Amino acid sequence: MLQQIINYLFFTILNLNPESALVETLNFFIYDSIKILFLLFFMIALIGFLRSYISQEVIKKKLSKQKYGLGNISAALLGAITPFCSCSSIPLFLSFLRAGVPLGITFSFLITSPIVNEYLVIIMLAAFGWKVALAYVVIGILVGVISGIILGKMNLEKHLVKDIKNSSSLKERKFINLKQRIIYGFEEATSITKKLWYWILLGVGIGAIIHNHVPSELIQNIMNSTGMFSVPIAVLLGVPLYGNSAGIVPIAAALFEKGIPLGTALAFMMAITALSFPEAIILRRAMKLRLIAIFFGIVTLAIILSGYILNALQGILY
Repeated sequence: MLQQIINYLFFTILNLNPESALVETLNFFIYDSIKILFLLFFMIALIGFLRSYISQEVIKKKLSKQKYGLGNISAALLGAITPFCSCSSIPLFLSFLRAGVPLGITFSFLITSPIVNEYLVIIMLAAFGWKVALAYVVIGILVGVISGIILGKMNLEKHLVKDIKNSSSLKERKFINLKQRIIYGFEEATSITKKLWYWILLGVGIGAIIHNHVPSELIQNIMNSTGMFSVPIAVLLGVPLYGNSAGIVPIAAALFEKGIPLGTALAFMMAITALSFPEAIILRRAMKLRLIAIFFGIVTLAIILSGYILNALQGILY
């Protein structure tokens, strides 16, 4: 329906040339931007309303009592429903440490939170479809759970900075009635959309250029030259970068459509969203450099493995 309206505007009212590459790029850009922003606002409002029933204090108490394994799963699931990037999830991560939650469990939250969240899933649904979005969510949660368990078993608490009591934590909001919860959902949707809209437009714009102007043969030549090393190369390129997942998904989708294997494209996106230099700088407040290096190394390896798994699901062995 939306595509038909845009086509009518472009080709009937404005009488633009449908065979023009520039016109096709603009058509692609406008359609995807409107679709993603609309879905984003509606779904975040709904999820924000549902999240208003979840108490952070209760969660912290339960996580602090859970053992490795079950606690890691709970923390990863919590990370998956919180709308944080790699940097903004750190205050809650620190509050978990102060509450006595085991280090490995807190890592499961910190890792999963930027990899899987509601607005990323919404954008992935629009860009890739539900099957790819579901596979990404499952693998993203497993990355957080397994990495957290491994980090927890390594007894790395000695590498934490002793005094983190002054670290900021998220304030919990109290709700009296249903109306306040509904308003909270719309406020959260408005707040997040305001923070993400320019990332979305930037990402869709780059994706539209790749989709309409980058030859498929060029992408295929790059893939053939890197072969089985395409996944680690993509991940290592993504780790130093810092970008919002809202802007990276359309780029990953465009690369996939041009011939980049699914796992390679999504591993690149995971690396950008889950690990970044700004995150490492902020984590230095709570961790020694050795722990940060170990954390980055294990998560990087987990993302590379995830890329190969996703490629294998696509029928590609590299």
